[in-house]
Amino acid sequence: MEQIISAKNERVKKWAKLKTKKGRTTFNQYILESWHLVSEAINAKQPVDVILTTDKQYDLHQEDIDTFSGEVIEISEDVAKTLGSTSTPQGIFGIVNLESNLEVSNIDYSGAWLLLDQIQDPGNIGTMVRTADAAGFKGVVFGTGTSSQFNPKVLRSMQGSQFHVNIFEGDLNDWISKFKDNHVPVYGTELNPKAVGYLDVNPTENVALIMGNEGNGMQDELLDQTDKNIYIPIKGRAESLNVAIAAGILMFHLNK
Repeated sequence: MEQIISAKNERVKKWAKLKTKKGRTTFNQYILESWHLVSEAINAKQPVDVILTTDKQYDLHQEDIDTFSGEVIEISEDVAKTLGSTSTPQGIFGIVNLESNLEVSNIDYSGAWLLLDQIQDPGNIGTMVRTADAAGFKGVVFGTGTSSQFNPKVLRSMQGSQFHVNIFEGDLNDWISKFKDNHVPVYGTELNPKAVGYLDVNPTENVALIMGNEGNGMQDELLDQTDKNIYIPIKGRAESLNVAIAAGILMFHLNK
């Protein structure tokens, strides 16, 4: 097994750049951290190119790592700290090739979909993707202005559910148009006089639900295109619900 001990190694410098959007775009790859995420990616037949592991992590997962058909490189703790996105990195990483998004015209729009409109917090995004997975949703669309699905904090927060549902990035205007062309109802989320309580909306097998930015909610131009805008009645004195909590309530109700 090849070893890399210096954080100044040229390959290490390249891999470290994958933590940034510019680096991912330049090299057409992204980096996963932790054996849980790397193994989830392998099991989901994602294009994992290289596994990087400290000797400690290799000892823990040797049986599984040895079945990997790609390149495996042992790295030092210094290299792990350079590549990690936490103060105490676990010491195992996967370098994954990026695959091209399907054109919106080539996608099967049936089933339940979650659309994220300018969601910023990685924790909220991860919770919503995991909940979409648990609620049986088919896919999640990261709209323009939403944090990237390949942001290291977002990757950690999704905890592997990104490999269980279809994940796309794109302009939500285009997606709404395609859902309507395919007779899939599109529901926005907003508290206004025209919105309806979510319990008044019947569950259905095909549905698209849009959740808006944590502070500003959905964009007006998107709200104007929905079939209905729905809200969750608040029975107590809280001013509002966290967007991920609200999304969870709505996803489990709407998906038949």
